[in-house]
Amino acid sequence: MKAVLAANGVMALAGTLLLLSGCAATRAPRLPLTGDILVDGPRMIAEGPPRDRVLWQYRTAAAALRQGRFDLAKSLLDDAILTLQGIYGKDPDARKARGYFHPEARKTFIGEPYERSMAYIYRGILYWRDGQLDNARACFRSAEFEDSDAVDKTYAGDWVLPDYLDGLATTKLGGDGSDALKRARANARNVSLPDYNPRANVLVFVEFGPGPIKYATGEYREQLRFQVRKTSLVGARIKTGTLNLFVAPTDDVNYQATTRGGRVMDHILGNKAVFKATTDTAGDAAIVSGAVLATAGSGRNSAADEVGLGLMLAGLASKIVSAAARPEADTRTWDNLPHYISCATLLLPPGEHELTVEFLEPGDKVVAKFTKQITVRITDAARDTAVFVSDTSTTPQTQ
Repeated sequence: MKAVLAANGVMALAGTLLLLSGCAATRAPRLPLTGDILVDGPRMIAEGPPRDRVLWQYRTAAAALRQGRFDLAKSLLDDAILTLQGIYGKDPDARKARGYFHPEARKTFIGEPYERSMAYIYRGILYWRDGQLDNARACFRSAEFEDSDAVDKTYAGDWVLPDYLDGLATTKLGGDGSDALKRARANARNVSLPDYNPRANVLVFVEFGPGPIKYATGEYREQLRFQVRKTSLVGARIKTGTLNLFVAPTDDVNYQATTRGGRVMDHILGNKAVFKATTDTAGDAAIVSGAVLATAGSGRNSAADEVGLGLMLAGLASKIVSAAARPEADTRTWDNLPHYISCATLLLPPGEHELTVEFLEPGDKVVAKFTKQITVRITDAARDTAVFVSDTSTTPQTQ
């Protein structure tokens, strides 16, 4: 009788765990995509899974920037950043994803540190474009914070452009930006950052090349890794009138994705993977041991029968627990980020200026298909004009 009761109890537990496993695996049907991000993005934001909303806001904002749809980019980034700022500790899906029985992709997406930093960098550029240097500076500082270890203080953010622009904004606002410039120069690799010119009234933000993509490896796909996509482009050149200015990459987004504080890293969701492996192994051992004891009892309702049956059912429960554990890494990716991002400052008189931006391969070779023509109108020499250009931008543009 005891063996029967034990069996019933364990089977009830097993049934519950199977139900949990089935629920965790349930996925909502996917919406059909057209391949046009400015069509797919708004639809996925409105109709797609709420947990993917920020991901599509990131992607759509980047595409809007490249087509000169700055108001759309601002609204998307504002909403995404609002979610980002309030996510931890409040979002029930985030808490579930930290447990054993829900996959990481179940949580509300806010991105890895490099993705969150890029959201703030883009928003800072847009604030600068609107003449709001104080808000732009706050965004660049937030970009560095997102890349820092705020808990253990083991590393600080090592982006270059956010610190450089933090100091430039401070200088233009009448403060001392030397500390930020010093930090930027300390982290700069293969690029010489110029001194600040408070009179420079045109900022040209340049990005090019494809950014990183996430993928999972490991027995349980628990290891989050990054595919670094290469580009032949090594820089850009800005031409207007007699000006011919080379722009070197300032920040490498692939580098930011694959390092923390300059150290190469990969994310491993170790606790979940260990739990899954341990329960799976324990289940195997219990089933084998139970079978041996039950055989020894020869079905005579002996103590060996009871213990053997209990071990077998406990092993079954452990195997089901292992099957329900979801250690898979979250490979959702902000997949239209650039490889490189940089900035150049110019001093131009009021009036209309035609800028040509060329993208270069080694040997100063111009890749003609990426060349952009941008009309810049300066109506107030005292107010900065911020220009955003990507190798994938539409052309011509007026900014």
